[in-house]
Amino acid sequence: MLILSRKNGQKIIINDEIEITILESKNDNCKIAINAPKNVKIYREEVYKQIQDANKQSDSVSVDLLGDLSGLMPSNKPQKKVVIKKKNENDEL
Repeated sequence: MLILSRKNGQKIIINDEIEITILESKNDNCKIAINAPKNVKIYREEVYKQIQDANKQSDSVSVDLLGDLSGLMPSNKPQKKVVIKKKNENDEL
């Protein structure tokens, strides 16, 4: 873990594409600004943990529940195709 001391207005650059600026620090609080590409996901720790927990819960869905859900879905049985053929060119349908 890298530990740095920064003053208000100073920046930290990560991997040439993420810029963290210290906006304000007082008492036990620090306000920062993060400038990063749109594809970089940035979360507060508590939100990140909630996302991880939700993902773990979704992985543990029981097979029984999936069976129950399948009963609610419409049947995907293929429908029979009806083909009408003429016996010869002079016959009508």
